[in-house]
Amino acid sequence: MLSNIKSALVHDWFYTNGGAEKCIKSFININPEFDIFGLIDFLSTKDRAEIINNKHVRTSFIQQLPTAKSNHRKFLPLFPLAIEQFDLSGYDLILSSSASVAKGVLTHANQVHISYCHSPMRYAWDLYHQYLIDANLTNGFKGAFAKYVLHRMRIWDVSAANRVDYFIANSDFIAKRIFKIYRREAHVIYPPVDTEGFDLHEHKDNFYLTASRLVPYKKIDLIVKAFTQMPDKKLIVIGDGPEMIKLKSLASKNIEFLGFQSFSVLKNYMQMAKAFVFAAEEDFGIVPVEAQACGTPVIAFGRGGSLETVIPGKTGVFFYEQTPASIKNAIEVFDSSAEKFVPSVIRKHAIKFSVQRFEDEMKLFIKQKLEIL
Repeated sequence: MLSNIKSALVHDWFYTNGGAEKCIKSFININPEFDIFGLIDFLSTKDRAEIINNKHVRTSFIQQLPTAKSNHRKFLPLFPLAIEQFDLSGYDLILSSSASVAKGVLTHANQVHISYCHSPMRYAWDLYHQYLIDANLTNGFKGAFAKYVLHRMRIWDVSAANRVDYFIANSDFIAKRIFKIYRREAHVIYPPVDTEGFDLHEHKDNFYLTASRLVPYKKIDLIVKAFTQMPDKKLIVIGDGPEMIKLKSLASKNIEFLGFQSFSVLKNYMQMAKAFVFAAEEDFGIVPVEAQACGTPVIAFGRGGSLETVIPGKTGVFFYEQTPASIKNAIEVFDSSAEKFVPSVIRKHAIKFSVQRFEDEMKLFIKQKLEIL
């Protein structure tokens, strides 16, 4: 379909292997001929092979700036200028993968620009005040400068949204955010989840699991505090991060921290867990779907993407306040009816979010839009 169409793939940056990069991998599966662009490229050798099949990434001038590798975010005021320097005038199709500025590339009337939007830039919009607090930028000259920069970013961001012909959101939750901020409709295509990499396991052990980077917004502290109030229930925490010391200081004897673990170890615990506990408000949330692919029910915060991936009473249970008490109550509700959650039914639901489904839906969407224009 795309072999005779000159196509560019624009991603905000290449330095890690997260959920957005799983989409990039699928985009390249869809069209191996994409030329790839990003503000920076500091992928490891392993990630380069896995994500972009060792393809070359054309980077911006930020790649050459001092400390760009260790802290590219300090150059935030330059991001709009940098993304606009890419000359994409020779391409028929531009597919941007954007949670920041990638959608702001300059295009002309004879091109089709489709933006897969993971979210409007969170630090400038819905997480603006939290970002300033976390970065200690609420007062003083640095605080005033940060507020001015983010004010200018918001103005640019709305302008840049007008450069997109078609938005795709990774969830209904993000589609609503796109409409709220940009007043643009977005088609929803859920991101790819490697459901084939997580096998169904019918038998469950008597422990609960949470797995995440140990950073504040994941709210692992709330889960830990909830389990300190339930000494008869075991919690295993997989993951590492700056919150580790704090979390260990909160924990009681029924809570075990395993730190970072390999994929095989993580999968084994996901398969065996009585339930997976998830307290963050995510745009989509891949990990709860991975748990369900193992036939493991999910106890999740009932906001954000979880509302679209977990079926209450069938594949999991919701709690509606980010508090230890609300989590504790949800676990007790789940525990009282755990036998009604059938692993094979839970996995069948998770398959709806597979990689193949994502790639098929993306191919169809691109084909339809190319035919229109």
